[in-house]
Amino acid sequence: MKNSINSGKKDFQAYEEFSGLTRIFHWIRAFAIFGLMFTGFYIAFPFLQAEPSSTPTHFLQAYVRSWHLFLGFALIGVSIFRLYLFIFDRQSHPERISFAACLSPKIWIDQIKVYLFLGKHPHIKGAYNPLQFVTYFALALLVLIISITGVVLYYNVYHNGLGAILQTFFKWFEVMCGGLANVRLIHHIATWGFVIFIPVHIYMVVWNSLRYPNGGADAMISGIRYKKDIKI
Repeated sequence: MKNSINSGKKDFQAYEEFSGLTRIFHWIRAFAIFGLMFTGFYIAFPFLQAEPSSTPTHFLQAYVRSWHLFLGFALIGVSIFRLYLFIFDRQSHPERISFAACLSPKIWIDQIKVYLFLGKHPHIKGAYNPLQFVTYFALALLVLIISITGVVLYYNVYHNGLGAILQTFFKWFEVMCGGLANVRLIHHIATWGFVIFIPVHIYMVVWNSLRYPNGGADAMISGIRYKKDIKI
């Protein structure tokens, strides 16, 4: 979908780069990841203490753990739907064709020059440049790792119902890792991967938006990106 916009000097085309569902899933995942990081670190080191009471009513650790589980399954569910949209959704075509740019050494070099303030932004047909595409692919792998390790940790606490079903499908991963202690360690290390990714991601989004104000940061809110209208 595109519309023509006249800025007074140049004509631009407004493209819907990200569909509504893609944007909704992005923000749900962002909220879930932030919540999982906070609750996860608290579970590992409970630095808050409930007010002492003679009755067993203050279950702060249990409440935090419950939120961690809820957000974890939300992240898994949304990530599955997000993958479905990336592969099959017609409106996600700009994301899929971004892979082609990863195969071009020239675009890689030109894009690195942009980040070093040594060149102009290369013409890219897709939604992401090569560095963005590779980074988001690595993020998807990180989500996969932290999800599987989280599932293993879940069924080792909740042995019946859903836990029993998940154990049937994911016990192999626990065995492959060499035991539950290693699974917990991998889960913790993957969390630090998100801690590193988030500030870098925010910085690069803001950087691109300021240097190329054609819909950068707000594209994940409005879904719109603007391109110069080439008239023949």
